Amino acid sequence: MDLCGIGYIGFETPAIEAWRDYGPSVMGFGIGKNPENDPDSLYLRMDDRRWRLAFHPGEIDRVAYFGWEAVGREAFEGCKAKLDEDSVAYTAGDDDLKTRRGVRELISFKDPAGFRHEIFYGHKWNPGTFVPGRPHTGFETEERGFGHAVVMVPDFSRELEDFFLKTMGMSWYGWGAGKGRTGFFRTKLNNKTSHDIGIGHAPGKMGIQHIGLTVKSIRDVGETFDLVKQRQLQMQMTLGQHTQDPHMSFYHFGPSGFAVETIVEFEPWPGDTYTELNPEKLSVWGHELVGPIIGPSVKTPEELLKFD
Repeated sequence: MDLCGIGYIGFETPAIEAWRDYGPSVMGFGIGKNPENDPDSLYLRMDDRRWRLAFHPGEIDRVAYFGWEAVGREAFEGCKAKLDEDSVAYTAGDDDLKTRRGVRELISFKDPAGFRHEIFYGHKWNPGTFVPGRPHTGFETEERGFGHAVVMVPDFSRELEDFFLKTMGMSWYGWGAGKGRTGFFRTKLNNKTSHDIGIGHAPGKMGIQHIGLTVKSIRDVGETFDLVKQRQLQMQMTLGQHTQDPHMSFYHFGPSGFAVETIVEFEPWPGDTYTELNPEKLSVWGHELVGPIIGPSVKTPEELLKFD
């Protein structure tokens, strides 16, 4: 599949008002305009796209869908053909859903673990209109989309690996260096990062563990770090540099119980130098674990899937 990354991501949450403050004030997101047919959700902007993150009213915090971007109509049709070939059932988005997402076309389907995915093309945008919620130099989205996400699954099966590698056409970047078992997958057209999605093995548990967002300046990382400390938000890992990439980042927990990694590339991406290496440790420096590695957004499958 000719996909270029996660174009948008949606969540369900009972904490929309907390996100309405935290998103602009801490992270620097802009507030997006609600579609007329979805007045109760919160749409957050990271660039000139209409939105990148959506928060919909829900009884619990959970990721609702991942929106994967196809590079145009022909690529979108090719994605449908591949799903047909692999006997993956999908549903075409109706006019109501296309209006809410702000796209020309989309389809939706589920992976073997039960997460919902959408493939779309033609996301609404308006050049030169992004205004951050606080002084901020912006987010690196042009070549990598929204960023990355890591989810936990109760069974890291061969079927699940094949879904991402063979059906969705992603490449395998390797295993993470943490204590658990987390595999990194990257879309066909992304050659700027190590992963678009990480899949972690957590027996009996399921849900989103963290999202990663790349900013344009070290200052953006530092100012976000200061705001997190000022607000006494729960930190997960302190500032540091991962062994598998030349990025500096830190992790803290947002209002919905999953961690947010704020990242800056302080050295140019070196290509796939680190693919399939087996690092001795997670980070070259820093990234001291000062909070839980898994937050309350990771629950039992029964807790999450009963709301489908």
